[in-house]
Amino acid sequence: MKQLLCAAALLALLGGCATHQSPTGRGQTLLFSASEMDQLGAASFEEMKKQQKISKDSKVNAYVGCVANRVTAALPGNTQRWEVVVFDSPQVNAFALPGGHIGVYTGLLKVAENQDQLAVVLGHEVSHVLAQHSNEQVSRAQMTGTGLQLANVALGAGGIANRDLYMAALGLGAQVGYILPFGREQETEADVMGLELMARAGFDPRAGTRLWQNMAKVGGEQGPELLSTHPSHGTRISELSRLEQKVLPLYEAAKAAGVKNCQITK
Repeated sequence: MKQLLCAAALLALLGGCATHQSPTGRGQTLLFSASEMDQLGAASFEEMKKQQKISKDSKVNAYVGCVANRVTAALPGNTQRWEVVVFDSPQVNAFALPGGHIGVYTGLLKVAENQDQLAVVLGHEVSHVLAQHSNEQVSRAQMTGTGLQLANVALGAGGIANRDLYMAALGLGAQVGYILPFGREQETEADVMGLELMARAGFDPRAGTRLWQNMAKVGGEQGPELLSTHPSHGTRISELSRLEQKVLPLYEAAKAAGVKNCQITK
């Protein structure tokens, strides 16, 4: 009982002093430091590499790596080297984790028809990291009690038993069987930020609507794993169509500055 009271007091203290604003001005509660989130991201990515088959196709790896590197190079003040891994799996999915880690499933490359469409997805996933959505998810779990285990992991005391739980909180629920997905607000925010990011990287933002039209055709009404908590197909396509025109000048400026497409094809 004493431990529970202490934990409750700690949560109340943390909840009162960890209010932040996301890059789009939305309120967030972030209880974990950047270094703790980087630790969680790195540990989860290492676990993913153990669990999932990694593609050995040099052409595919070069193609995905080129697109991903251009997207991350466009991040404001970016000095981090991002690790990019292609997983050999039919899943139509991709993810990015704190600490500079990107995973792409080969199944996505059958739906993202070209590098502009792939950049839409990668811009979106990297924006989850930029907006600290994983920290927000872990912090929400912390505030509801689930995260008492997550806090131990972040501080290096959790051990193997908590591995699936914190991976789920980082947005990897489809892989580990837990459901702690990003919310609709976070997904919409990542759409807005991601489209701007990929346009700044010199990718055509008009690929967004075509990509999500392709996504809508995959897997029936539910769609692929990537769409599990996203806004409806119609809502997303309509909003992306509006956003595309808004960020189109950024793409045109990048092309005028000499940014060139990846010369590698999948």
